[in-house]
Order: sequence, then structure tokens, then C-alpha cells
Amino acid sequence: MNSLRILALSSNDIKVGTELEIDGAPWRVLEFLHVKPGKGAAFVRTKIRNFITGNTIEKTFRAGVSIDEAEVFKETKQFTYKDGSQFVFMDLDRFSIQGLCLKERVTITYEEIRLNDADVGDKTKWLKEGMDCNLLLWKGKVIGLELPVTVQLKVEQVDPGLKGDTAQGGGTKPATLETGTIVNVPLFINTGDTIIVDTRTGQYTSRA
Repeated sequence: MNSLRILALSSNDIKVGTELEIDGAPWRVLEFLHVKPGKGAAFVRTKIRNFITGNTIEKTFRAGVSIDEAEVFKETKQFTYKDGSQFVFMDLDRFSIQGLCLKERVTITYEEIRLNDADVGDKTKWLKEGMDCNLLLWKGKVIGLELPVTVQLKVEQVDPGLKGDTAQGGGTKPATLETGTIVNVPLFINTGDTIIVDTRTGQYTSRA
């Protein structure tokens, strides 16, 4: 019989990025502060975010208490295509091959994970086919999606640049990318250019 393994850590070991299980849900520590008041017991003040709901709260722990640690795993998957309202991710390094020799019919089966619009959220703005992403898993369920910090996307439509527009010009204009997202780009960017965008800020960083 398999038993559920529960990891615990001391509140004194909390740091940014620590993953905790509180009231049956996984949380990530965004901020922390160890406080030693002149009177009374020491404590740890934190700001934590729920992996599943995205809600952020402040929570205080007494110093030295034991807290359950959430086992959140990352698996790299490739976004392959969209099927209706579902986003299909596959692990192209893990597949099964059926068949004894090349003369027989061989079937290749890839491991497939499907996420819906609510799971992906506003990350659809930067998601394109063939992109490698990290899926966050907790207790066998997908609870989050991490995109690369930067992505390369083609400009589908933008007003043409004018003669003399340079990177030093300082002006910007809206551009529609291949994902349908609109970002501000420098004046010298033209339709057909490929640009690099920071997925954390949604801002143009450079031309690819």
C-alpha cells in the first residue's frame, strides 16, 4: 500500500519561491520578513499566492513552527496545436512505439495533456505552436503554465516605418503579432519582422 509522502519545513526556512501546502492548497511565497519584536515571540510575515486561484494574501507564521511543503513539479511540454477551446501539449521525448519490425505497421503515441482557456488564461497572448513551456504539477494535476521569459513573434500588421526612423528615435507604434496580440514597437519595425517580447511585462525588447 502506498502512503502519501508529506514534506515539512520550519517557518524559519521560508524564502521567496518556497512552495507551501496550506488548507489543502498549494501556495508560493512571494515576499517574506523575519520579525523579532522587542517583546513577544518572533514570527515570519509572508505574502503568498495560490497556484490554483491566483489569489494573493498575507499570512503570518510563528517562528520555528512546522509547515507542510507543497511538492510542485515542472515538466517541459511542447504546445502543438489548439483543438477548439483546448490547448494541446505533448512531450515529444516520451512516446511508445508499437510494432516488431519495419515491415509491420508502426504506431507512435505521444503523451498528450490538454488545457482549457481558463487554465491558460492571458498567456494565450504569447503562445504559439512549437513553443516549449513548463507545466506545473501538484498531486498529479496541472496547476499552472510557465512560458519562456522571452518569445520571438512575427509582426503581422503595423504601419510602415518612415525613412529615417531609428532605434534612437524614441517613438513607438502599435503592432499586431502572429498571435493576435497588440504591442507597442519602435517606429522602424515593419510588417514581417520578428521581434522579441518579454512575457512577464508584455513589452518589446528587441528585433530578433
